Amino acid sequence: MAKLLVLMALAGLLIYWWRSRRPRGAVPPPRVRGAERMVVCAHCGVNVPESESERVGGQFYCTPEHRRRDHPQDPAGS
Repeated sequence: MAKLLVLMALAGLLIYWWRSRRPRGAVPPPRVRGAERMVVCAHCGVNVPESESERVGGQFYCTPEHRRRDHPQDPAGS
């Protein structure tokens, strides 16, 4: 029984040693997205990404509701 345990321990060490010697594939660094420009809602002042904002003229809005409150004559936006 003791011989079996010693053999299993040696086999485990051999497998560990063999795997640690093999070259591992190079892991590419994670792609870093550039920071997106943030704009301020003209109605409430919250910061939102420019791609998610609604723009009327030179003003940005965080939601269509805030755009409609400040520009009721322009329901579709521009």
